[in-house]
This record gives sequence, C-alpha cells and structure tokens, in this order.
Amino acid sequence: MIERKERVLITGAAGEIGSALRDHLIGRYARLVLFDRVAMTARPGEIFKRGDLADSAAIADAVTDIDVIVHLAGVPREDEWEPILKANIEGCYTLYEDARKANVKRIVYASSNHVIGFHRAERILDPSAELRPDGRYGVSKVFGEALGRLYADKYGMSIINLRIGTYRDRPRTPREHAIWISPRDMAELTRCAIEAPDDLRYAVFYGQSQNAAARWRDDAAERIGYLPRDRAEDHPIDRPDPTEGAGPVAEIFHGGKTCAREFTGEPDRVD
Repeated sequence: MIERKERVLITGAAGEIGSALRDHLIGRYARLVLFDRVAMTARPGEIFKRGDLADSAAIADAVTDIDVIVHLAGVPREDEWEPILKANIEGCYTLYEDARKANVKRIVYASSNHVIGFHRAERILDPSAELRPDGRYGVSKVFGEALGRLYADKYGMSIINLRIGTYRDRPRTPREHAIWISPRDMAELTRCAIEAPDDLRYAVFYGQSQNAAARWRDDAAERIGYLPRDRAEDHPIDRPDPTEGAGPVAEIFHGGKTCAREFTGEPDRVD
C-alpha cells in the first residue's frame, strides 16, 4: 500500500465503527492516531492516545500535527440529557475548537439518520431535507452539523458530515433493509471523505450501502467517489421489524422506535 501524506486522528477508535476503520485504514496514511478513553494496544503504523472528550488538554494533544479528524466519539444512541450534553455537545465543541487552533484541515463527523427522524418513512430524503431530530441524541447530532457549518464558513475548515444508518454486519429487519450500512462500506465511505478534494468545504452524505429500498439519496458518488459494494437484499429478513408493537409512531417515521420513545403528541399533526 502506498502511504498517503494525510495525518489522521480517529476519536472513539475503540468503538464498533472505529475498530473496523482501523483495519481499513492502517498503513495508508503518514500517521494514524487512535483516541479513546478505553485502553487500546496500538499496532505497527498506529499511535494510541488515551483521553476523554471532557479533557481539553488530552484533546489538544491528540489533534496536534493532524490533518484530518474522524470524529466518532460520544454517546452513540438515545440516552438521558446529561451524558449527551457532556459528550456530544460540549465535547464536540471542545474538539472543533482545539482542531481549529491546531490548524486541522478537515473533520469527518459521524452524524446520524436521527437528525431527520420525524420525516414520514415513505419520503425519500436528500441532504437538503429539513432537520427533524427524533430525540435528544438526534438533537446533539444536529448541533454537530450546525457547529461544522460554522467552522466551515467562519474558519475555512473542511467539514464532511456522514448521516449514518443502521451499522452492523448484516441487516435483519425490513427497516434495516432500507437504511443499512455494512462495516466494509462504512470504512470505504470514511476513506472517501478523508481523501475528498481539498476544496470540498462543507457536505452532508448519508451512510448507507447499496440498498434497493433506500430512503435517502445524495451525490457522494459524484463528489467523493463513494461506491458501496454491499446490498441489503443479499441478506434475508429473519426478524420482525422492531417497530412492530411499538405503535403507529414507530411505523410511520424514519426514526422508528426512537420517535415513539416518550411520544405524547399527535402523529397526524407531524406532517
């Protein structure tokens, strides 16, 4: 493999996505730094730095002499407000600010499909869709996308947001067949974002495999060369849809069960 010049930092490197990225990216870049609060053993071609998003000094050290950050760290799903606030909002701001000060060129941000969860499921959405988060986690990802917009416009950084669908080895339910992304395709999408043209200032792409029932569309193929290889329809549906039994709210919106959680409104008034 020919080593590229980029110096890349992965936050949340011990997580599911981060672990898969390591295998895909190792040996490709001039430097590959892994950052996590969980201890990790660095392999040849990797550097591990232990720290937490609440520790600004640790973040400042991790982003030093870095060209591209892949920001995966944070609370990964719906939760109570306090942990989301600390990690996904305050921690995200600290990372962006320290990255700016360190002259980091690009941040690839792990956003989520939950930023558009309250759109009706039958709608095919693109990156221009109105932001309609379906929970506190979704709100935190809206914040991250908006923060990236600020840092792109005000400070000239390159920000690429990936609205990730259901990430797992294979899809098992009807909803997952529409929004699934395989580990291989997720790693390739991230690589394409890292290596996107330098003049790509701000972008939003959906993290999905080549799914026949896809609910989202974007121009990732044209702009960054992302061509997914895996197809949801190659895997049989072997579990009932998790929205079943959760009521009509889970069935009619993109966000599924997350929309139904704590819902006390009127579905018909959510157009």
